[in-house]
Amino acid sequence: MAASSAGSSAPLYIISKQLAKVFTKMIVYRSQRCVVRQIATSVIRYQSQTQLKRKSAPENLVGVVGLEIHAQIHSNTKLFSGSQVKFCSPPNSLVSFFDASLPGTLPVLNRRCVEAAVMTGLALNCSINKKSLFDRKHYFYADLPAGYQITQQRLPVAVDGTLTYSHLGGRKKSQVVTKSVRIKQVQLEQDSGKSLHDNYRNQTLIDLNRAGVGLMELVMEPDMRCGEEAAAAVRELQLILQALGTCQGNMAEGQLRVDANVSVHRPGQPLGVRTEVKNINSARFLARAIDYEIQRQMGVLRSGGTVQNETRAFDSKSGHTVPMRDKEGLQDYRFMPEPNLPPLMVYSEGHPPPPGLDPSQVVVVERVRETLPELPSVRRLRLVEAYSILPEHSFTLVNEDGLVEYFEAVVGETNAEPRKVIGWVTNELLGLLHQQGMSVSQSPVSPHVLADLLNLLESGQISSSIARQVFQELWAKPGETAQQIVQEQDLGLVSNTTAIHNICQRIVDSHPERVQAIRAGNKNVLNKLIGLVQKETKGRADPVVVRTILEQMTS
Repeated sequence: MAASSAGSSAPLYIISKQLAKVFTKMIVYRSQRCVVRQIATSVIRYQSQTQLKRKSAPENLVGVVGLEIHAQIHSNTKLFSGSQVKFCSPPNSLVSFFDASLPGTLPVLNRRCVEAAVMTGLALNCSINKKSLFDRKHYFYADLPAGYQITQQRLPVAVDGTLTYSHLGGRKKSQVVTKSVRIKQVQLEQDSGKSLHDNYRNQTLIDLNRAGVGLMELVMEPDMRCGEEAAAAVRELQLILQALGTCQGNMAEGQLRVDANVSVHRPGQPLGVRTEVKNINSARFLARAIDYEIQRQMGVLRSGGTVQNETRAFDSKSGHTVPMRDKEGLQDYRFMPEPNLPPLMVYSEGHPPPPGLDPSQVVVVERVRETLPELPSVRRLRLVEAYSILPEHSFTLVNEDGLVEYFEAVVGETNAEPRKVIGWVTNELLGLLHQQGMSVSQSPVSPHVLADLLNLLESGQISSSIARQVFQELWAKPGETAQQIVQEQDLGLVSNTTAIHNICQRIVDSHPERVQAIRAGNKNVLNKLIGLVQKETKGRADPVVVRTILEQMTS
């Protein structure tokens, strides 16, 4: 307080000296009492303005977000046992002796899971540790039969990576904003079983089908500032994992689960106390949960309170986070080396495996790198450069499974420009797919059929409105072609110019007031006359021909 007072008195002293000079000059003309009052009034006014500025100064609190993501490895069997991995199997039907933690059972590492972790680390620009270690993490849940989880606390398989992600920003959400987040580590670990709570009978049932399923835990550093950035990062990671085939990424089935660590602070100051929002299974819910939690913590600090270090859950119905348990007492997981597993060795061409090892059980980094597919960011860039489409369209294509292949198949078979094709794929096709909850692979309109329809449109045989009508028919009648529907329903453009001219003349004669408006300079009325002609011809008249004829008649 003393330092603060001393610092604020310096400018007042300077102003007092300046005002004293004014006082000396004015003493001849005014009384001393009047001048003193003026000086005092000026100082008071200065002090009040300074206090007002301090009160109105923004607090500049910003959110800080880090993520812990558990991705279920796409493998036929579990991480340390031969039990199958299936979703929605009967309870406790996929449990081996090791999964149930029966005495005498030992873990056997699944090579596919190691390969998946290495591939994911390479795709995220991580350094692959040639030697990594397994540890036991002790905690006691009913759905964790052994009382510990096998994980990689000390030395994970991959470290120090980056994930570059993009999202649409700006006022109209049309500007592509690209950012990156640091990946601290990628580690292998076991999943736990499921506890199913029956509130009606006041009991908890245990399903161990998920116990022992291989997980990759990806830890993202606190480099994000809001829910939108975190959701974009998770979506990008989801696309990468799906492209690699290392995780199916279905959040609704729990194949990708996100924990968000959220805090707020003033830039340049240490990070604030964080809260952890657990088990979020949707990118949209993740954004809402983080944004709410940031605003909640800001409100707590502004009101003079203290943010508690606690675990919270997100209620999607209310849009709020709710407390689950506090984390003030640090839990001791009693980490220890896993005695039943040797160090995990990953080899490279520079450090080949020793002779005598079974090649089918060896993971070589360079061989894994050679199998990396086209990643989403590279694919988006290629689509923009190859087809001259907008960046936001490339996001739509890549984000929908199978849509890029569909789009490129149509482009390869049609004479229409890619920019026209993208409109049909993202608006007509994707609109109906989302409306009916279908995937691209389930579309009743194949790329070949859509290409034929667009060729009819490009050749001038049908109008754009008729093309949309035919597309609806193709959707409802799989197996038919666009040409068949056009011929059966006589939807081709009217080629008789005389007939179109007569219809236009009839429309002009029956709407003299609109003709006068056009001649008076209101050219927008011409579109209404064009619409009347199209209605008369059921959309079969060439719009360009109709416009030309009407412009001549109304000029």
